[in-house]
Amino acid sequence: MADGAGPDVPLVAVAHGSRDPRAAATVEALLDEVRLLRPGLPVRGAYLDHATPAPGQALHGLSEAVVLPLLLTEAYHSRVDLPAELREARARDPRLRVRYGTTLGPHPLLTTALERRLAEAGVPAGDPDTAVVLVSAGSGSARANEVIARMARSWRRPAVGVAGARPPALPRGWWAVEAAYASAAGPTPAEAVARLREAGAPRVAVAPYLLAPGYFADKVRRTALEAGADVVAGVLGPAPELARIVLERYDAALTTPADALRTA
Repeated sequence: MADGAGPDVPLVAVAHGSRDPRAAATVEALLDEVRLLRPGLPVRGAYLDHATPAPGQALHGLSEAVVLPLLLTEAYHSRVDLPAELREARARDPRLRVRYGTTLGPHPLLTTALERRLAEAGVPAGDPDTAVVLVSAGSGSARANEVIARMARSWRRPAVGVAGARPPALPRGWWAVEAAYASAAGPTPAEAVARLREAGAPRVAVAPYLLAPGYFADKVRRTALEAGADVVAGVLGPAPELARIVLERYDAALTTPADALRTA
């Protein structure tokens, strides 16, 4: 690996954090899935806010690490907050060498994970009688929000090169797929559900593009059901697809120069 890094370089996975204890429990369950897939890999969890340990605490005692943001879009937290914390950690311990990974999303496996959660809620993938509302937390970054909008648009298209896939000109099968945002942007989940209902959608299912339970997940469920959604799927949580993405991002980070921290 680059600069002599080996497969046993510790992974420090940093989530947003929440006051809701279910969120940290879900993150730890995801990291347990990562440990099962890669036995022997040292894995530590950390949180940007509301929970401990903080990234600097999780890095304590390490000489090198891959730091991976457990975030679904690249926005302020991944471009500014976390790099700033890592620079502070290196200032306290100049011997620490950090490789900084990319966010979990966008990634094709995230669509697979969303379909897993919808199927668990009774909605088969690509059901032509179901309109889907893809709900992210929302961001002040228009670029991050546009990633979600593109993801919603592409969700109706078959994967390129897959045996048996329909021609790209045909939709994947959903009645419709619309993006919505729990904060900072529109439409809200309730607005998207209402719009699809007014358009005549036979059934409306909401797919939360959220890592863990907490305030946003609870708000999305409540407001979407009040607006007429038939189904609200569970959050992504410790889906096996996410564990695979974590390791893919980890392996990619090992090939990057140490301490090349990005800035906004």
